[in-house]
Amino acid sequence: MEERFINVAGHNTRYLEDGDSKETLVFLHGLGASAERWLGVIPHLRSKYRLIMPDLIGFGYSDKPSVDYTIDFLSNFVFRFLGALGIERANLIGSSLGGQVAAECASTQSGIIEKIVLVSPSGMMKRSTPALDAYMLAALYPTHDNAHSAFSMMVEKGDVEQRLVNDFVTRMTLPNAKFAFLSTVLGIRNSATLEDNLRKIVCPTLIVWGKKDKLIPVEYASSFIAAIRAAKFVEMSGCGHVPHVEEPKKFSELVLRFLEPELVMNTNSYQ
Repeated sequence: MEERFINVAGHNTRYLEDGDSKETLVFLHGLGASAERWLGVIPHLRSKYRLIMPDLIGFGYSDKPSVDYTIDFLSNFVFRFLGALGIERANLIGSSLGGQVAAECASTQSGIIEKIVLVSPSGMMKRSTPALDAYMLAALYPTHDNAHSAFSMMVEKGDVEQRLVNDFVTRMTLPNAKFAFLSTVLGIRNSATLEDNLRKIVCPTLIVWGKKDKLIPVEYASSFIAAIRAAKFVEMSGCGHVPHVEEPKKFSELVLRFLEPELVMNTNSYQ
């Protein structure tokens, strides 16, 4: 895995890259996260795909300009990022905020996006949850205790890695990090056209949700399933909001089954 930086529309953008396949997988992290959130899946996918994991603009160690972080702004950034890397076709995998952004990308540029995987995507939930409240608190007051408490509510199985806690605290104390976080929260809540845009998605879509998700409960999956034509749905039992972190091997197997046409997809619960 290599850490790289590239200029995207005048903004310094950090990303991780691994694999040398002609087929590209681009991973979009969630609110307040960074490219590192996908590290667990790299060993399981690197042999088949070129893996690109950016820090979305406003997050991680990418630039954090003082702009309105709307879903439209973030999706446009993704296309500019792909253009800067010379990527003409790609599969998108997005978690939470990244899932909503991936869906927005697929609804507007179907010629570029081949397939998408949405992991507990944001957008439909317009109220808060105790887990989201804890995460907001950790972002605004980034202490190790607050961050550990918030991450503990996100996962259903496994311990919270201290590395993730330390990295989150470090990143949330960077200049303009809190502004970008709060502006994005407003962008998510004000995304009034989400359902209309979901109906425009024509590329193959896999929706993955942790059965024990306390941040964005699995009940919100039904709205995505109803709006996206021929979407496949998998509920990962025993997982919380980040199944790719909690069960990276099983999650990667689901992704491979979906992306590889010769494999049969099990659309029921993944045990």
